[in-house]
Amino acid sequence: MNVAADLTHRLHEQEIKLLDQLRAARRRRTEKPHPELPIGDRISDWVAATMGSWRFIIIQSVLLLIWIILNVTAYVQQWDPYPFILLNLALSFQAAYAAPFIMMSQNRQSAIDRQAAQHDYTINAKAELEIELLHQKLDLLRETEVAELIHIIRRLEEHIPAGLVIASAALSDNEDK
Repeated sequence: MNVAADLTHRLHEQEIKLLDQLRAARRRRTEKPHPELPIGDRISDWVAATMGSWRFIIIQSVLLLIWIILNVTAYVQQWDPYPFILLNLALSFQAAYAAPFIMMSQNRQSAIDRQAAQHDYTINAKAELEIELLHQKLDLLRETEVAELIHIIRRLEEHIPAGLVIASAALSDNEDK
């Protein structure tokens, strides 16, 4: 029973330490508001959100279609004839310019996701410790209850005369036959 009490005490200390860490993290989150993002982060988020939207894809597709139709059908002024080298250059420039913005936004979002995953892990670890502590308490209660029942049975046996115990045992043997 001493081992169970020691284990319960150790788990209790771990749980208290984890609760203190969670409370400190909650205070940090509630005490200071989210800092204003630097302008570079705001721009990268805006570019990623804009270029990753259906509205942007549809508008760009319509503009590309107009560009191609005007250059194919124009007899007099074809500013970008068939292989559409100027259009290809513009699209390459757009992709090369937008990629770093999108990567910066993704990296920032990845850092936010890592923090959320660490927070989830801490909460899960706390829940696991609480469940373990409950199991230990239940085991301790069962051990105590069994020890108490054994003690009660021994006290009752002391009050029953020895001859009565032998006679009841013989009687139960006869009933079984």
